[in-house]
Amino acid sequence: MKFDVRYYLVAILFILFDLEIAFLFPWAVSLNEIGASGFWAMMIFLGILVVGFAYEWKKGALDWE
Repeated sequence: MKFDVRYYLVAILFILFDLEIAFLFPWAVSLNEIGASGFWAMMIFLGILVVGFAYEWKKGALDWE
């Protein structure tokens, strides 16, 4: 049975973004201990994540058609 390549692309993107979101849980638990530097480091990480997501959305990688 053959699958469309877009199926695999969406699956890989889901795993990638899901793993990146998993980094938010330990950060949220230890936010009081890591202080402002940890907060801004996570904001940079989230900014990169949003830029990557916007790029994939603009390229149409998330469209099923």
